[in-house]
Amino acid sequence: MADDIIYAILYLWVKAHALLPMRVLYVLSDVLYFLVYRVVRYRRRVVRDNMRYAFPEKTERERRRMERRFYRHFADYIVETVKLAGISHAELLRRAHLNNPEAVKPLFARGQTCALMLLGHYGNWEWLTGFAGCFGMELQLYHIYKPLSGKAFDRLLVYMRTRFGSAGMKKHEVVRDVIRLKREKTPSMIVFVADQTPAGTSIRYRTTFLNQDSAMFTGAERLAVKLDLPVIFADVRQVRRGYYTVDFIPVADRPREMPEFAITEKYTRLMERSILREPACWFWTHRRWKYTRG
Repeated sequence: MADDIIYAILYLWVKAHALLPMRVLYVLSDVLYFLVYRVVRYRRRVVRDNMRYAFPEKTERERRRMERRFYRHFADYIVETVKLAGISHAELLRRAHLNNPEAVKPLFARGQTCALMLLGHYGNWEWLTGFAGCFGMELQLYHIYKPLSGKAFDRLLVYMRTRFGSAGMKKHEVVRDVIRLKREKTPSMIVFVADQTPAGTSIRYRTTFLNQDSAMFTGAERLAVKLDLPVIFADVRQVRRGYYTVDFIPVADRPREMPEFAITEKYTRLMERSILREPACWFWTHRRWKYTRG
């Protein structure tokens, strides 16, 4: 009962704000930026350390400028995600535009029914949930997620992510669900946000990422190889405030034929290229390099 009440309050609050025009939401974002960056100073030390590690060649002044741009984007990400509860599908596709939806067709040409889309915490990945109807074919879009501990917040996020035909797939049920989709021959694209840091006890692969020796998350590659899923990378660009474009880049057509960790390495290089192109659009608020070589 308590969760239902909390959900109802959150739902009404988000819905009310989602009805506001984007220009008004971006005014709220400017206020939020000031509160988060100047007043609360949310994880500023972590962000500064991460940027110092990633860009040792830049001056302190340059990194501070980059830091401010990141927090502005962070505030925009929040209001843009709220807007998911009220935005029309047409406007969402105009603001998050997929340049080459036809790129997924070859992935299914050999009778494949499922493919894996890799992306990072870059731009506004939540807005990509509108892509389900973009492919000119009956293709279901699933996003892998870990349920939040707060049931009301989790329920609200699921509602916003599934408004336009995308469906959730719980992290611990992915293998079972993909096997079912393949058995039922349901054309599906599985969205995997792959730039997480692995747990210290499950590090399998390390490489250089943003000038740092980095432990890389290999779950996406292991899933692709285990279930024979072709892999693409979603290359996100911010065109201007509130507008993104996405290009699909092939990563692995036949994952089982690739050397071990080749998929993870290729993803790492593509993700790194996106970040270097516009660092402010990546989430710097988590400790990216907490596991160093012993």
